[in-house]
Amino acid sequence: MTPKDMMAIDSNAEELGIHKSALMENAGKSIADHIIDILDPCKIVIFAGTGGNGGDGFVTARHLLNNGYNVDLFLIGHSDRIKSAETLQNWTAIQNINSGLNSLKVETIEDSSSLKKVTAPVIVDSLLGTGVKGKLREPISSAIDIINKSEGIKISVDVPSGLDPLSGEVNDKAVEADFTLTFHEIKTGLKKAAVRYVGNVILYDIGIPKEAEIFLGKGDLLRLKKRDIASHKGNNGRVLVVGGSRDYSGAPILAAHAAFKSGVDLVHVACPQSVALPIRSYSPDFIVHTLSEDIIVEEDVGKILELSKNVDSVVIGCGMGKDKETASALNKLVEEIKKPVVFDADALKLLDTELMKKIENDMIVTPHSAEFKALFGLDIPKELKDKMEIISNASNENKCVVLLKGALDIISNGEKTRLNKTGNPGMTVGGTGDCLAGLVSGLLAKGHNGFEAACLGAYINGKAGDMASVKYEYHFTATDMMKYIDDAFR
Repeated sequence: MTPKDMMAIDSNAEELGIHKSALMENAGKSIADHIIDILDPCKIVIFAGTGGNGGDGFVTARHLLNNGYNVDLFLIGHSDRIKSAETLQNWTAIQNINSGLNSLKVETIEDSSSLKKVTAPVIVDSLLGTGVKGKLREPISSAIDIINKSEGIKISVDVPSGLDPLSGEVNDKAVEADFTLTFHEIKTGLKKAAVRYVGNVILYDIGIPKEAEIFLGKGDLLRLKKRDIASHKGNNGRVLVVGGSRDYSGAPILAAHAAFKSGVDLVHVACPQSVALPIRSYSPDFIVHTLSEDIIVEEDVGKILELSKNVDSVVIGCGMGKDKETASALNKLVEEIKKPVVFDADALKLLDTELMKKIENDMIVTPHSAEFKALFGLDIPKELKDKMEIISNASNENKCVVLLKGALDIISNGEKTRLNKTGNPGMTVGGTGDCLAGLVSGLLAKGHNGFEAACLGAYINGKAGDMASVKYEYHFTATDMMKYIDDAFR
């Protein structure tokens, strides 16, 4: 598990009603319980930072005091730098109980010159945890030196301070822990790090339910790729929308518009002659490429493949129709396309699943239950666990990400399965699926892998629908919903 994964899960747990303060309380108590299990009451020194890791240390101090331990607590840094509400709450509690009636000693260290050698059977490192970035600053750096020079048992909270929680590398210096007490799941860096730094890694459950990992939530928005301030045109993604037919110009327009809303720089639309003019007239932002006939035919495949070479992702199917010539063209594309691709709408009724398996890049299909049956020949069962299993199996067997649209979206890549509950009955209106396909293709173009793009797209699209319903109840169009996509990214 990466640090970003853990941040997302924490936030999702809060959305489920489990406050971060409860998780911090459970983490701090777990540390105290570990110490109580290995040593009778004695002196404990805790080095705490100003972030969430420090908050865990403050909680640990309280529980140790209640069990007869002497606690010397050093806050490394100015208390004004405490930003987390949960950490500040526990720092306030520490100040309130520092009354002289117990064995607590609290000292704030703002300058490394104030640090001195410590002697105690146990030294707790709750300085940085997953918050390390680059070269360590003072007085954190000197505090790590003092911890490493001490002779007591060294216990690090979550991740030894100074160790990269993702790579396990030490760029400057790090606490050399005897025990690392981590929470919920073992961080990626702890698995890769040298034993010299992490010691004996012990995992504690702090009350995060599995639903915080399975259901998509606001925490998942932390995974969104950020635009590089030094980027130029094209660096933030280019999408090709392939769709449209005699009677359907709106579907590719909605997909293209939604792709732009994802934050990409360029959107190309390859469409038949019959709809090129209305699509071009809708927005000057679209780069419209007119194909040879009134529907997409096999003669267009070469041109579409050539266009695909200059984009980062392709979305195929929106309004493309179900003509036999179009089916031939689609499956010819499937055989030869080399870019991440989203198949939606009519494409799901025409795809050859055996050809799908040959696609080497990320491939996403976005069916509702009837389209799922048309594509894979399988009925969707009623029970949620059975639905999740059949979606996972279909994804694994066909080497694609499946995003099953419904009252509860199910997204799987065959290894992991997520659920999305954003969205509402108003989204049965035509066009919201085209918006979803465009969003997902945009997120693919911005560098997200197929599974992440599908998950984020489903959550954001549904959230936009929920925002639209506040104003329109269930009487909104896909175009109305599109107005809220920007806000849904926040």
